[in-house]
Amino acid sequence: MIQQLREKINSIRLNYAAKQRNKVLASQLDLEKIAHLVPTVNCHSEWYGNEYGGFYINPKLLTSSSIVYSIGIGKDISFDKTCMKNHNCNVFGFDPTPKSINFIASQKLPKSFSFFDFGITASESGMVTFYLPTNPRGVSGSLVESECVDSNNSISVKMRSFDDIVQQLGHTHIDVLKMDIEGSEYEVLPKILESTVTIDQILIEFHDRLFDQDTYKSKEVVELMNAKGYDVFAASNTYEEISFIRKGLI
Repeated sequence: MIQQLREKINSIRLNYAAKQRNKVLASQLDLEKIAHLVPTVNCHSEWYGNEYGGFYINPKLLTSSSIVYSIGIGKDISFDKTCMKNHNCNVFGFDPTPKSINFIASQKLPKSFSFFDFGITASESGMVTFYLPTNPRGVSGSLVESECVDSNNSISVKMRSFDDIVQQLGHTHIDVLKMDIEGSEYEVLPKILESTVTIDQILIEFHDRLFDQDTYKSKEVVELMNAKGYDVFAASNTYEEISFIRKGLI
């Protein structure tokens, strides 16, 4: 009971902090830098999850037989819970972060949620160096060094390639792939797009803010996704959470 109360209070705190942060970021947007992240197709979309961990999704494409991958979940599964509640579908969560693993272990989750204590890598599967957050209260670590992680505080965690993950789970089609992997998306996404596995919706949190560059790192990735048959159909007000849909579905 006490643990549940603490988690509820923490969720409220994170959600409030996210709202305040997003207001500031939205007011500081460089329209030229985010031009490639603006939606180019018009279709139905709904925000699933809370302010802190949510994404836009096209729910009309989901059924009870849908497969949802949620890669990088931290201590917030509001998106995952909304998918299961609204569609009774199967969600597969992945995160190698110690705090995330402990968080999931403390939850009472339906059988439709399956958790795996490893992350995704653009390299071969195996143990890799994982940097922990600079803020001791933080949850999300990363394979990529940035101002948000402590390069002197790292652990070794399990990582697997996308091909190895889908082979292990036996999936040849994924309805929704949601990914929040703290800056590793720029290397991982091109590898995913090389796969023969079909994916209807790809929801990505881009971490362009972690890299001081004149042009956002996401620009090249978005161009690649466009070439592979995906268009942006929704974006959060900060243009960090970007939702892509496979051409031909709308």
